Amino acid sequence: MLIVLIIVLIVFGPGRLPELGAAMGRGLREFRRESDKIIDEVKLSVSEDESRQPATASEVQSKENGPAGTTEMPSGPAEATKAETER
Repeated sequence: MLIVLIIVLIVFGPGRLPELGAAMGRGLREFRRESDKIIDEVKLSVSEDESRQPATASEVQSKENGPAGTTEMPSGPAEATKAETER
C-alpha cells in the first residue's frame, strides 16, 4: 500500500492529492448510496414475492385431510413433489 501511495504522489504531485482524495470520497459515498438502494429494492421485491406465493403442496394436502388426517405429511418441498408424483 505504501508503494502505491508513493507512485500516486509521484504521478499526481502533492498539490493534487487533497483533490484526488475528495473525489474518491465522493465517488465511494455515491457508490455505497446506490448499492444500498439496490439492496433495499431486492429485499422489498423478495418480501413481496414471498407474500404472494401460492400455497405449497403440503399446505394444500393438510387442508384436504383436515386436522384428523391419517396420511404422513412430507417434511419438505422435495418430499412434497415426490409424494405428489407417487399418487
